[in-house]
Amino acid sequence: MTRHTPTPDSVRLRLAGLCARSEQCEYDLRRKIARAGLTAEDSDDIIGFLRRERFIDDLRFSRAFARDKARFSGWGPAKIRAQLSARRIPSSVIAEALEATDTSDLHESLIKAAKAKARNLDLSSRQDQAKLCRHLIGRGFSYSDFRKAVAKLQEDAAEESD
Repeated sequence: MTRHTPTPDSVRLRLAGLCARSEQCEYDLRRKIARAGLTAEDSDDIIGFLRRERFIDDLRFSRAFARDKARFSGWGPAKIRAQLSARRIPSSVIAEALEATDTSDLHESLIKAAKAKARNLDLSSRQDQAKLCRHLIGRGFSYSDFRKAVAKLQEDAAEESD
C-alpha cells in the first residue's frame, strides 16, 4: 500500500477546516505542512492564504491560548509566556494577550494549585513551603504569587480553626 503525497490544495483545505474549528498559530501549522511533505514555498503560500482569509491571527490565538491555559490548565503567566514564545509568537503580542487575560482566572488558578499541593504539606515547615514554592513556580507563577497563596492558605486555615 503506497501513501500518496498530499497536494498543496488538499493541505490548504484541511488546515482551513482545522482553523475554523479551533485557534491555531503559524508555527504549529508550518510544522503540519512540513510533515505533509510540502515545500517551503508551498508552506508560504498556504500560510499567506490562511492569513489573508483571517483563519490565523497571532493575537487572537495568543488570547485564546492564555485564557484557556489559565482557566483550564491552571498555568501562571510565566508558563503561558514561555509556551507562546516556543511557538514563535512575538513578545509584544504575548504581552498584549497576557494583559487581556482575566486576572481572576489567574488568581483562581494560583489558589487552586496551591490548595491542591498544600493538602499534603505542613505550611509551618520551611521545607514544605519550599516544596509549594517550587510547585507554583513550575506552574508559571512568581515568588510574590507564592507569598500571596501562602497568606491566603494560612488565612483560610485560621478561619477554619475558629
